[in-house]
Amino acid sequence: MTAHIRTEIVDGVGRITLTRPKAINALDASMLDAMYSTLTEWFRHELVASVELRGEGERGFCAGADVRALRAQLLAGEPWLRFLELEYALDMLIAESPAPVTSIMSGITMGGGLGLTAHSARRIVDATTVCAMPETKIGLFPDCALLYQLSRGGAVGTHLALTSSTFTGGDAIRLGIADESADGDLPAPLFAPEASWIEECYVGDDVLEIVARLEAHDHPDARQAAADLRARSPFAVLVAMRALRRAATLTLPEVFGQDLRVAERMVPVDFAEGVRALLVDKDNQPRWRWDTLEDVPADAVDEVFAY
Repeated sequence: MTAHIRTEIVDGVGRITLTRPKAINALDASMLDAMYSTLTEWFRHELVASVELRGEGERGFCAGADVRALRAQLLAGEPWLRFLELEYALDMLIAESPAPVTSIMSGITMGGGLGLTAHSARRIVDATTVCAMPETKIGLFPDCALLYQLSRGGAVGTHLALTSSTFTGGDAIRLGIADESADGDLPAPLFAPEASWIEECYVGDDVLEIVARLEAHDHPDARQAAADLRARSPFAVLVAMRALRRAATLTLPEVFGQDLRVAERMVPVDFAEGVRALLVDKDNQPRWRWDTLEDVPADAVDEVFAY
């Protein structure tokens, strides 16, 4: 169905391998459609007892969705929301799979890659695993229902949702995004004593107060986190915080529903510009709709959740 997916059944195990290694297996629409169709057929006809997800190449399992293609659809006035509908439907199919799904989260596993893996039955990381939900860098929020786990991950979950920072396989296990390590005990630096500034600063729901605490903290990592937050789309950071706090009271299907409605309203704001600056022109000089967190009107955020 596509040159970027390989499927096989061996001894009752359905194996799906992403085969787009030059793009770190970034997910385009044809890959999502192929995986959804394959899994649906396997489950409908009870062809497999279990499923295994892997990525080809040394760099990682999956860098996320092909957001450049999504941006092109948005700018062309095409029905871009269909891409996210398909992506979330696939993630939910994996989450509710009648056959247990094992995900091998080697190397870079970010964004839509975490969407594929984080809700599966068995999630295996290793020493090479590098995770992130980098959406606030491109004017989006952490989607694919990762806010379900991040909202239950305390201060560390809030830090990752807002800043788009990377985290290790050990951190992923602590956050409930992974289950086990193929390489024994892994470090979880975001939960280490030297990262106590995270617990000290990420308190409450007011992003401006959090940034002020980070900027005033004596730990250089805290001040860097503040600078990172200031560099992200201000609108995306504030939407991400609201969505994160709401997700703490939602079921997994409800988080997927929130994701779709929030994306529908916020993607047209900063997403195209964020992708341009980071991945198209690569000038890293995004011109956000609002320059600072302080500039974003409260009703602009309220409108996103008025669905």
